[in-house]
Amino acid sequence: MTAFERRTIAMAFPSVFSLPLYVVGAGYLAGYVLLDWISYIQPFAPFGITPWNPPTGLSFIVVLLFGQRLMPLLFVAPLLADLMVRHLPLSWTLEFATCAIVGAGYAAGLFVLLRPATRFNPALTSMRDLIVLIGVAALSSAAVAASYVGLLVASGLVSASDYVAAALQFWIGDIIGVAVVAPFALILLTRGRSLRITRETAIQLLAILAALVFVFFFTEKHRFEFFYVLFLPVIWMAVRGGLELVTAGILVTQIGFIVSAQLLPPASIDITAFQALMLVLALTGLAAGAVVTEHRRTEMQLRLHQESLARVARLGSMGEFAAMIAHEINQPLMAAGTYTRLTADRLRGHAEQDGAAVETAEKAAAQVQRAADVVRQLRALIRLDRSSRAPATLDRIVRETLDLCRPELERHGITARVALGANLPPVMVDFLQIEQVLLNLLRNAAEAMADAAGTIVIEGTAAPGAVAVEIRDSGPGFPPEFCGAEFPPLSSGKSEGLGIGLALCRSIVEAHGGKLTVGGGASGAVVRFTLPAAQAG
Repeated sequence: MTAFERRTIAMAFPSVFSLPLYVVGAGYLAGYVLLDWISYIQPFAPFGITPWNPPTGLSFIVVLLFGQRLMPLLFVAPLLADLMVRHLPLSWTLEFATCAIVGAGYAAGLFVLLRPATRFNPALTSMRDLIVLIGVAALSSAAVAASYVGLLVASGLVSASDYVAAALQFWIGDIIGVAVVAPFALILLTRGRSLRITRETAIQLLAILAALVFVFFFTEKHRFEFFYVLFLPVIWMAVRGGLELVTAGILVTQIGFIVSAQLLPPASIDITAFQALMLVLALTGLAAGAVVTEHRRTEMQLRLHQESLARVARLGSMGEFAAMIAHEINQPLMAAGTYTRLTADRLRGHAEQDGAAVETAEKAAAQVQRAADVVRQLRALIRLDRSSRAPATLDRIVRETLDLCRPELERHGITARVALGANLPPVMVDFLQIEQVLLNLLRNAAEAMADAAGTIVIEGTAAPGAVAVEIRDSGPGFPPEFCGAEFPPLSSGKSEGLGIGLALCRSIVEAHGGKLTVGGGASGAVVRFTLPAAQAG
């Protein structure tokens, strides 16, 4: 995953992601201890081995979203929880050893997830991302559980006969802590879409509560068998709302289960056994939600492509048609230019020369010539002509483009900020074509922010053999299906739009040997493209 792709993922709450790292770290440690205290139920002996361990899910969330620099805190958090919640149940030597096991085990798993080769997206945009997250969490928690309990057995604090039961309880608590907490929080923080309580959602949540009451308070002798009643509202939420909604349903189910278990006599329920069923429920709901979300995304992309094909069918051979029009317009323009020049020459040679008439005729001839130049440039733009490419500075392109669209930006109350890197090399481009790309992107951003004043930032940085240009705005951002390199062709967010602008921008950039990508989140859109650097002669 490139730096640009990482930057466009976690932008749903920019105020959170712009916090200093020490604030994030302090919040993580405080949250870890609080969750450990809340979830410290039915522990195995006095150790931190419980069947419900949401702090592990918090660890995954924080490191995946804020990076490897917070990994050292994975070793500190368990020690702090043992100190404040359990008042150090082990000797200092064992405490440091167990914290090293927990920290190293989960740091290794998170390191795998953060590797670019893994291609894991914390926004969980595909079934693959969900499988990778749960798979890595399951393996790392299994390794941590086996090592942690093995150390306790070797130290004589846990009998060998209890090894399997203790390790299983440890593993179930940690993996369900990740499976229940992490998907909900990752989706919320990366996509910025909170749970909207519609009438159907309210009924679904009430159905979960009703199922919990039925299972734990009306079927005392058959709780285990009737636990599967909880699958009905969870699957309902998965089918109707996809992954985003079902993660909330699973979290509510888990919290409701823990509350119900606390209200019952401790000896009347085996929480570890029920947590194993809860793990099956969570994995089933997540898988169903991911399938539904991917199916809807595929349907949306298919519909967008069908609309694009319909637009292409209506537009037909736009290039040839436009070239034909340009050719036909050029003929009368040439004739008009000839006539106006002849008129100007005739007036100059007249004995009673009228200076104003001569000046008017010369202006008319100049405007006809200007119109002919515009038509010629239009034909070159349609053909993406290479003949007029020459070295140009990005500063000049940006400056002249802003001059063209400044009145429109000022009318909408939009501020344009330019941040170009020092000593950027010239780019080998057709000036008019790249100016058109920038003009289209700036106008799109301005139209997106038409209802509220905002800011457009234009950045330029040096890249190997190229110059990278990035345009960010504070508008509503692109739809999810646009984000990435392969956004749908000829698609527009405007009801009257033909969807040509963005596709034309990409065609021009790619004709220059560059690449255009779009991204962003709820805080605005991001468009990035590259241009070839001019070879030093």
